[in-house]
Amino acid sequence: MTFSYSQISQFLRCPRSYRYRYLDGWREKESRAALCFGRSFEKALGAFFEREDAGAVLFREWGAYRDVSLEYTHGDDWERLLRQGIALLEKFARDNRIWIRLPKQNMQTKLVRTLPNGHEFVAYVDAIGQLDGTRRLLEWKTTSARYPDEPEGLTALDLQLVCYSWITGISEVAIVAFVRKRVPEIQYLLASITEEQRQEFSQVVEATVRQIEAAQFPSRPGIRFPQNGCVSCAHLGLCLGNEALVGTKLIRQPGAADLDWLDSIDD
Repeated sequence: MTFSYSQISQFLRCPRSYRYRYLDGWREKESRAALCFGRSFEKALGAFFEREDAGAVLFREWGAYRDVSLEYTHGDDWERLLRQGIALLEKFARDNRIWIRLPKQNMQTKLVRTLPNGHEFVAYVDAIGQLDGTRRLLEWKTTSARYPDEPEGLTALDLQLVCYSWITGISEVAIVAFVRKRVPEIQYLLASITEEQRQEFSQVVEATVRQIEAAQFPSRPGIRFPQNGCVSCAHLGLCLGNEALVGTKLIRQPGAADLDWLDSIDD
């Protein structure tokens, strides 16, 4: 069986949601504008390092969603996100802080690590390159709000960075956050991941895989205020038995009904 960071993190957040997504086949519809824009922007970044016209690539990729009904927030619309994306690409070029050798090999790199019992862990790393002259593992993020940069060292606790450091063996990492604001901002959040952190993550992965193999998928409600994880979970309609909400947020993969036997184990 193959595992990924997304699977492990979703199980840690809520095992029941993991079952809905990865076993029962319920996937979130691609209706969030921010998610679709983020994917388009990453393709434009790839074009930038390939010395292509990154702005033209962003226009083409994001243009595929121009007439699609998407969920926009913060007063955004298609045109506004495009303008923000172009401004961020221009600022990124002016900053000139990142260099990636052989971008076809060192961007969206697939890495595989063998786990106990014959399982595999697969990761797609955004980029491996130099930031201000230091070789680092790089993770791109597009966001409408700044990432917290205080207290010092906070970025080193990011579980995704720990995961990618574990699978690559690279200690020096960074989040490059493209902040969509009226005045574009790019944050370069640096961190060093320790060997102890990598070992702890390896133990978390192995423990999580054992629970998945044992078909242990209890619900883990996130109803706590003001933080309310359930409200933002795409699978909330399934937990509430709300068919209208399910139809709005989810789509089921063909053949997923073959896994309905798991209901008898879990209930």
